[in-house]
Amino acid sequence: MERQDAPGLIAAFQELYDDLLRFLARRTGGDIERAADIAQDTYIRLAAIGPEAAAIGNRRAYIYRVAGNLAIDAMRREGRRAAWLTGGEPGEDVPDPAPSAERAAIGRDRLHQLEAALDALPPKARLALLMFRVDGLSHREIAGRLGVSESMVAKYIGQALRHCRDRLWRLD
Repeated sequence: MERQDAPGLIAAFQELYDDLLRFLARRTGGDIERAADIAQDTYIRLAAIGPEAAAIGNRRAYIYRVAGNLAIDAMRREGRRAAWLTGGEPGEDVPDPAPSAERAAIGRDRLHQLEAALDALPPKARLALLMFRVDGLSHREIAGRLGVSESMVAKYIGQALRHCRDRLWRLD
């Protein structure tokens, strides 16, 4: 098996161009212009291949595979575009990733409730919870900063979580 490089692929592409163009024209329903565009895309794809081109054993098969895949991609893209155009303008059926005004208001209310629950906590329990959940500190690091034992940090965090859970459940 002969090893080839990227210029070898380009030379093979140039040798195969007429046959490749006919192949792509069949794949695109006889549209020569679209086939020529895909052939150009194939050339660009082949020219971008670096040292890994040396591992390509069958240049012809590789070039046809790249061109065939690009033709499939082009046909799918045109099918999606055609489906969109025949469907008219996007309307109410297009989902909006942003939350609705109602969901946003509910979220703000929940956030205010959580803030109120955190404000009602004893200072060390609130700090322990925030350092653990927001800052991502370990129990040992929190214990060092608060000047308490690691078991006390676990108790503070447990106390804070229970308090917030109970407070938010009462409001629902």
